[in-house]
Amino acid sequence: MGSLYKQIYRYTRPRAFRHNENLWPYTKITRAESGEIRTLQYKGQHVPLVSLSALKNSAHGEVLLTATGPSTRRIDFSRLPESVPVMGVNGAWFLSDTLRFSFYTIVDMEFYDKQPDIIRSVIGQPDLVLFTTMHGIAKIYDRYPADLRCRLALIEDGCYKIYQPKVASSMMRQTYQHIEALRFHPERQDICFSTDIRHGVFDAGTVVYWSLQILAWLGFDTILISGLDMNNFHEPRFYETQQNKLPSYLANKVDDLVMPSFSHAACVLQQNHIRVINFSQESAVPESIFAKVSFDAYFKNK
Repeated sequence: MGSLYKQIYRYTRPRAFRHNENLWPYTKITRAESGEIRTLQYKGQHVPLVSLSALKNSAHGEVLLTATGPSTRRIDFSRLPESVPVMGVNGAWFLSDTLRFSFYTIVDMEFYDKQPDIIRSVIGQPDLVLFTTMHGIAKIYDRYPADLRCRLALIEDGCYKIYQPKVASSMMRQTYQHIEALRFHPERQDICFSTDIRHGVFDAGTVVYWSLQILAWLGFDTILISGLDMNNFHEPRFYETQQNKLPSYLANKVDDLVMPSFSHAACVLQQNHIRVINFSQESAVPESIFAKVSFDAYFKNK
């Protein structure tokens, strides 16, 4: 029946709506005036959502964002003060013996498919807020509904909103230029940083870019990042081996997309009085974008 619905949707909608074909007719939403999704039903079941509006400026101070580059192995996270909340992404869950995650971001659907054990562990945490897309929520409700204990915050790619047409990268600025909270790169119409995630979050090839937009919205003024290496894509992530390594698609995006996007994010965050510290000393992200300080040096006197 699912394939029939997909065919019906595909042939009764313009091509720009194709990214919704796996959601219809199972997904029913209402939107608030702010743009965020206010209510969600999936396959007839009400899905409780954390209000993005309620999350605005709900936090302050420092937060640790744990990316998954190999340099993560060289950090003793037991020295992290308990007062510093942590956001994980993807396989960072392997640090859960040492770190207590308050927030998590997973927007890669391949990760949902290839790492079911991590997904089940993450969604089983009642004190955690998971930021994910509607496609991620659908996978959770289809596969692990009995395991769901965490709170869900539904975020959307600004170019692929639910039941709205796709926004081509060449049309991003023209589509969103009237929204002041969406900050475009001065020289690139395909690079945007959202300071109001109710209007969408923008992609730059890495979940870290999504997370920076989310953490800024939450109200943190110092974002500490571990594992942001961006220069060793042939190596396994800190939790992988050569035998079980999932592919990385970042290598061919670093120069043209990732670095210009991080540079733009740094400017927007600085203008909003948010500091970013990169704990990866060998990171390819230059210090002109994010200041580099070792984990030990940063917490030495804290």
